[in-house]
Amino acid sequence: MWLAVAAYGLWGVLPVYWKALHRVPAPEILAHRIVWSLVFLLALVGARREWQALQAGLRTRGLRVSMAAAALLAVNWLTYIWAVNAGRIVETSLGYFINPLVSVALGVAVLGERLRRAQVLCILLAAVAVVWLTARERAVPWVALVLAGSFAVYGLLKKKACLPALPGLVVETALLVVPALGFWAAREAAGRAAFGHAGAGITLLLLFTGVATALPLLLFAAAARQVSLTTLGLLQYLAPSLQLLLGVAVYGEPFGRDRAGAFALIWGALALYWLEGWWRVRQGSRSV
Repeated sequence: MWLAVAAYGLWGVLPVYWKALHRVPAPEILAHRIVWSLVFLLALVGARREWQALQAGLRTRGLRVSMAAAALLAVNWLTYIWAVNAGRIVETSLGYFINPLVSVALGVAVLGERLRRAQVLCILLAAVAVVWLTARERAVPWVALVLAGSFAVYGLLKKKACLPALPGLVVETALLVVPALGFWAAREAAGRAAFGHAGAGITLLLLFTGVATALPLLLFAAAARQVSLTTLGLLQYLAPSLQLLLGVAVYGEPFGRDRAGAFALIWGALALYWLEGWWRVRQGSRSV
């Protein structure tokens, strides 16, 4: 469980890392995140001797799924980095709070799964929260919707993928590395690249974006093999909770009545969703 807490805790404080790179444009940070993540992940694959599983991902069917997953991953990462440095950490936390409910809705729409009444109510509450926030702030919370939607569809694709987590992530980042290197080269040719030119601190932070990306993923993968899905489902809200706390308490982002009302609806929906699932598991264990 402590591995899971560490993984979600690192994801929760990741905005501090991106804030330290606020002088670097988000697309350039993304390019470095892709390149250095691939380097770090390839080293891990070599250490764990998972080359055969990696080769399996290059099959035609697996490659198509990986291409779609890679595109969604890039959209998610770019949106998140940009939003953090644009002062919208609170909205990113909203996206990851509603993500589980978007995943449930996708399960119904795409996989034909059936919803229980409590789950329908949870999704309706989340929808009301988004509509409420849109009406009160007169702007669609697009950052939250893009983050929640891209990650939910990414999870759906990973469910269909035939690759283990680590080789799958290697294939996805490998598919993104050519455009990332191209963007990096273009910035360098234009004399605008930050790496090696904006001070040792910025250069080191860009260099370690791969570790910052891969470490929580590895901790999560280790935890998922030992911790129940119920516990993981509860712990996953640690990350957006820390993001919300950082946005409001540390970076001074606004959190007035309208946002508080929307978040209250989301929290109520998530509490109902978790309690209903826990009750069904408990009833099932009693009947055995």
